[in-house]
Amino acid sequence: MENMTAFFEEIIRQNPSLDMAEAEFRRALVDDPELRRQYRDYCREVGSSEKNGFLDFCEEYMQEEDNVWNSLNDYDNQE
Repeated sequence: MENMTAFFEEIIRQNPSLDMAEAEFRRALVDDPELRRQYRDYCREVGSSEKNGFLDFCEEYMQEEDNVWNSLNDYDNQE
């Protein structure tokens, strides 16, 4: 599962928008049967559908990123 999440994060970092990241991810799935198998296993483990597994991860990842920035802003506002 770590390999899959690292792959997701790499795609997110390399693409400026969620739509582009999803398109790149879908393209990678078509090109790589082993990646497709790992993704299927990942979705099963986290309880997500194959249709939404990547998008669910992206949503959670972005929410965590927002929380980091919000924490930093809260710290700045205390001074």
